[in-house]
Amino acid sequence: MQNMPSLIEKVSRAPKAELHVHIEGTLEPELIFKLAQRNNVALAWSKVEDLRQAYQFTSLQSFLDIYYAGTSVLQTEEDFYEMTAAYIDNAHQNGVIHAEIFFDPQSHTSRGIGFDVFIPGMIRALESAREKGMTTQLIMCFLRHLPESDALKTFEDSREWFSRHPEWLTGVGLDSSENGNPPEKFARVFAMAKEAGLRRVAHAGEEGPVEYIWQALQLLESERIDHGVRSLDDPELIAHLSDTQMPLTVCPLSNVKLRVFDTMADHNLRELLQAGVNVTINSDDPAYFGGHVNENYQSIISALQLTENECYTLLKNSLISAFVNAQARDKMLMQLNAFWHADA
Repeated sequence: MQNMPSLIEKVSRAPKAELHVHIEGTLEPELIFKLAQRNNVALAWSKVEDLRQAYQFTSLQSFLDIYYAGTSVLQTEEDFYEMTAAYIDNAHQNGVIHAEIFFDPQSHTSRGIGFDVFIPGMIRALESAREKGMTTQLIMCFLRHLPESDALKTFEDSREWFSRHPEWLTGVGLDSSENGNPPEKFARVFAMAKEAGLRRVAHAGEEGPVEYIWQALQLLESERIDHGVRSLDDPELIAHLSDTQMPLTVCPLSNVKLRVFDTMADHNLRELLQAGVNVTINSDDPAYFGGHVNENYQSIISALQLTENECYTLLKNSLISAFVNAQARDKMLMQLNAFWHADA
């Protein structure tokens, strides 16, 4: 068996996909302060260190309060370009060859920042990712704590952008505070997205109950479950996830930082893998939770003493769960296999 440090190093360099990352959650404190100064936005913190010290979360909501404060500094197309370009650079350094990136339009339109500002800025950064050999997509998320009517309006406002940039904008998702905001609340807008030919994902089973995962699958027809770590509460659900190979986009550092698990050693990722569930590793909001995708791999590998086969499975799962065509998927798998078995 490969020793742990060399296995972590191998995984760090391995080709991988990231399927669960919120672009607004990649805003590092330094960039927040830079943009705040540039745009004359007042912050509640006087210096970078104070903001970093505030990242002591007790729940999903305590994180979201600071998260939305951070987004207030995003004002111009250039701001969205800089934020997205910084993520792309970091993802490339993490071995990411394909990224499907969430964005929250309602957190910007509510401040008078329109699609014509943030979409061009983000796409300009995605275009530069091609030079690094990366493929990228955007997934537009609805904020579940807001009314259904707000999501419906957001979807209507986004239609022209989806039709104008189908190569970049590929799907819709559901995020923000889970408790008290069941997926069924958004069944109509997800049905409209399906009718428009868009891919569908949803956060479920992070803080919310197993029932929310069933709703995401049955009522939203979600094609991936973001988080989903509460699945083990229901043996019938686990059997279904295993049989269908429905991907779970798990975010280990986030789960510990938001107290879903007390410590990384308590994480149920290995149990999910042993049950045959299609688990992937992702960073969620890396600026707030202590690391990008490689730090998430490193932390879970170390805490659970994952084997080389388990690590390969996680990497492979990330690639086969991406919203790409068969040719692109096969190409990515060939990259992973060539790297992974180079020393065999």
